[in-house]
Amino acid sequence: MMASLEPDDLELLRGQNYAWVVTLDPDGSPVASITWVDADERHVLVNTAEGRRKDRNAARDPRVVVAVQAFDDAYRWISVEGVVEERVTGPEAEAHIDALSRRYDHEPWTPTPGQVRVLFRIRPKKIVRYD
Repeated sequence: MMASLEPDDLELLRGQNYAWVVTLDPDGSPVASITWVDADERHVLVNTAEGRRKDRNAARDPRVVVAVQAFDDAYRWISVEGVVEERVTGPEAEAHIDALSRRYDHEPWTPTPGQVRVLFRIRPKKIVRYD
């Protein structure tokens, strides 16, 4: 089953709002990390570096939660329970992190030598909204 992202969800996900991404450690313990976030019409998009904890966790167990709060309104937020449907590397992931850097930091991304970027395409299964 897939939940659909609504226009208000996309506005939050595509704005300069930060997301908490929760993955599961091997023992089942939840791990939260704050990150930049984005969306296409059907997926929540999160970009990370290959080998980071959230990348290792999502590769092993694709279940995640992404919570986003509006930067200017603490009472406007969404929580998306979903599955990392695809892990993308290469030029698409590199272009995506550059676009995020320009959105959040207003400057191009500065690559770290040897770092491989990974773009998560997260398929929403359940969305909780508060506005």
